[in-house]
Amino acid sequence: MAVRAGIVVTGTEVLTGRVADRNGPWLAEALRTMGVDVGSVVVVGDRPDDLRAALAFLAGSGVDLLITTGGLGPTADDLTAAVVGGFQGRPSELDPELERRIAAVVERLTAMRGWDTPPEAAAAGIAKQALVPAGATVLEPVGTAPGLVVPVAGGRSGPPVLVLPGPPSELQGMWPAAVAAEPVRRALAGATELRQSTLRLWGTPESELAATLRRVEDQLAGLEVTTCLRDGELEIVTRYAPSAAEAYGRLVTAVRADFATTLFSEGPTVDELVAGLLDERGWTVAVGEADTGGLVTARLTRAAGSSRRVLGGVVAYANEAKEQLLDVPAAVLTEHGAVSAAGAAALAEGARRRFGADLGIGVSGIAGPGGGTAAKPVGTLHLAVAAPVGTSTAAHRLRGGRDAVRERTTTLVLHELRQLLTTAPAG
Repeated sequence: MAVRAGIVVTGTEVLTGRVADRNGPWLAEALRTMGVDVGSVVVVGDRPDDLRAALAFLAGSGVDLLITTGGLGPTADDLTAAVVGGFQGRPSELDPELERRIAAVVERLTAMRGWDTPPEAAAAGIAKQALVPAGATVLEPVGTAPGLVVPVAGGRSGPPVLVLPGPPSELQGMWPAAVAAEPVRRALAGATELRQSTLRLWGTPESELAATLRRVEDQLAGLEVTTCLRDGELEIVTRYAPSAAEAYGRLVTAVRADFATTLFSEGPTVDELVAGLLDERGWTVAVGEADTGGLVTARLTRAAGSSRRVLGGVVAYANEAKEQLLDVPAAVLTEHGAVSAAGAAALAEGARRRFGADLGIGVSGIAGPGGGTAAKPVGTLHLAVAAPVGTSTAAHRLRGGRDAVRERTTTLVLHELRQLLTTAPAG
């Protein structure tokens, strides 16, 4: 790739998993749309030595731009600006004008949120955030912390460092100004188009796809092909320059030929496909779910415009709730149990009838870690879709922990819906 960047995500809370990293993936995709390749995203805790080591590692890999996220606030562990300044050979100094602008932001936030911060503490935090490495470009705060573009000091070589805040909303709000800053524009001046395309398979083992890729690998020059198996979906994500478009076409042709029955998308997610199919038919859906605890309804409402498709959902764990809220017959629960094909069908039909929807979904299972029996072990799942043409049911045995079972269940439901909407007669 002609232009490359490296990203350092700072924060012990991110390193230890208490907070998921949303900035690294977001930046990597934002840069990809600009034609910039990201080779590494490094996560470090709030330790100056580790941050310096990460910067040195990435700078030594020959990247054109370094980006850091986080560590720009008023507290003692917010050390990124000072560490980056030292790494670039530019000591920090107070910027009085910036200090006044930050003070105005803090005063406004304090009044709006009703904070009672001692003046001395507020002043110290403001002054800390107004320390700027000599010669750096200041990016105006979106929250209270400014961003920075810090070039390497004269007489030394290395990429500029773009220093961005940690809160995703602040980072994304600052991004247009960051990429418009002259030092960043110069660093990325040679960027060219970098395309990314996705093929999605349902129910195909990785080993079968690997065999196809080996068969055509000599025809795929210029493609960076990555595969990912998640909840039964196998994604083939390919990045390539426009000059390799013909090679990508050969990959698509091979996948279509070998997996005609399991290739379900050449771009959109299953969530987007289901939303589009429901809109095409003008159909509505309602949900009755137990072990997924509302995850199916949440998944169906993820796509924009869900209020015209999803009429509602009921989470009914207790048998009494199933009977009273979704009209599940007591005889079904007594004879078959809640976790059964009949139980799932009754949930689906009850949801469809109660909400007046075109489709009803019923989900019941044992997500674990307890509650399983020899006849119905942990991971047992029954799901049903009640449609105008009748009710269909499916049974599965899923593996993994509680969260994995619940997430996989929601994906199964979406694919059951997709298949029904693709094949059911209109009307």
